[in-house]
Amino acid sequence: MSTYLTILGFNSAIPTVNTSPTAQLLEMEERNFLIDCGEGTQVQLRKAKARFSKINHIFISHLHGDHCFGLPGLIASFRLLGREVPLHVYGPKGIKNMLETIFSITETHRGFEVVYHELDKNVSEKIYEDNRVEVYTIPLDHRIYCNGYLFKEKPKERHLNMKEIAKYSEIETCDYHNIKAGKDFVLSDGYVLKNEILTIEPAASVSYAFCSDTRYLESVIPIIKNVTVLYHESTFLHDLKEMADYTGHSTALEAATIAQKADVGKLILGHFSNRYGDLTVFTDEARTVFANSFLPKALEAVKI
Repeated sequence: MSTYLTILGFNSAIPTVNTSPTAQLLEMEERNFLIDCGEGTQVQLRKAKARFSKINHIFISHLHGDHCFGLPGLIASFRLLGREVPLHVYGPKGIKNMLETIFSITETHRGFEVVYHELDKNVSEKIYEDNRVEVYTIPLDHRIYCNGYLFKEKPKERHLNMKEIAKYSEIETCDYHNIKAGKDFVLSDGYVLKNEILTIEPAASVSYAFCSDTRYLESVIPIIKNVTVLYHESTFLHDLKEMADYTGHSTALEAATIAQKADVGKLILGHFSNRYGDLTVFTDEARTVFANSFLPKALEAVKI
């Protein structure tokens, strides 16, 4: 079962004719996670042919408008589309008050429950878990309280080697669960069939780290160590590092340095300042430190 990332928007602050503010759709283990929700996100979701009904968890990094102003409209559309199941919203303390105030003033009647998970810790914590996926916060350093998010597939069960299992009549269907869980099988004569004979190695579990608006911050490195794919903001080039620090952002060189020190598999840059017309200057700078650096492509589903 493959994991796909669709970047719906990746520019900073102001939408342009061709680009949208930050929003991403992560499809992992048949779960659809929406990460940030800038203005126009629901339009981008429609262009990506995403199924609104499959989005049950939304993760907001911080309460600057280019990361959350699309959320009230999206939730209102969920109601108009007949949603009945609860929607879980994760974000900084204050997100509930912001949304409920908008819904109250505009008399937006949802018809379904919004479950708020407000965050205020400055250390990484597990905020979501089911039998296949875990999600952790990545505390960041921006002008206001901000978190990135780490999504991790849990280790997968081994696959049954039915060709080998068929050789042994003593192995019954009720034994399959234990074998898939990694246990050996003992025949009636005491002979031990090793699990690696009865099963096939599963595909490796993958992970995705989303580092939204932040200054250069080495404390994220142990949290995102060895992730399959890292998205890290790179609002400016390094000649504007002073401006990056002042505004609470990173440069392409700094994003690449984080990727290199964390030994990630792939780096996707984003959140570019509108002052730059040719975005290839970002990968030119990043690749001097981390060769596997790439620009995002809006609406392209990238396999992780």
